[in-house]
Amino acid sequence: MKNILAECGRSLVATLFFAIILCGLYPLVVYGAAQLLFPRQANGSLLVDKTGAVRGSALLAQNFTGAQYFHPRPSAAGANGYDATSSSGSNLGPTSSNLLANITQNLATYRGDNGLATNAPVPADAVTASGSGLDPHISVANAALQIPRVAKARGISEEQVRELVKQNTSDRDLGVFGEPRVNVMTLNFALDGLGK
Repeated sequence: MKNILAECGRSLVATLFFAIILCGLYPLVVYGAAQLLFPRQANGSLLVDKTGAVRGSALLAQNFTGAQYFHPRPSAAGANGYDATSSSGSNLGPTSSNLLANITQNLATYRGDNGLATNAPVPADAVTASGSGLDPHISVANAALQIPRVAKARGISEEQVRELVKQNTSDRDLGVFGEPRVNVMTLNFALDGLGK
């Protein structure tokens, strides 16, 4: 009985010790390091307008549908898409008739929105959702097809819009991983700031 009580006492002390270290000190150190080294990213990469209102995050897509905005990838996150509390892909396989129907609908919508011929090639990211359903990036080819529509809707030159696309394009990670990509959130935020 004495040994059992001694073991229980040691177990309790060990549990308290590790709870203080792992549930208290470690999170504080990580939080402090993040705030010190990359405070913008640690606080959500928020996009704040000149009035101080938060308009979104550079890390999460929103559903822009107006002609004056670049449109993000389709989203399967949540019932209506773009729901940050329901991050997920569609989980539809390549033989799924639902996937084919979604892509067919997305193709028709994309081509119609951008004034393309009914058989015009369209980048895959324009008609398929990302794995999270919240990816704020589109391909450079996708952005290029949207430039004329956005320029016309805003009454500005395509060259101005092309320059903003270029400013909001990220290169491959470490120069080799992934593809160049355009952040729709920061691009649309920059477009809204043009006339103000």
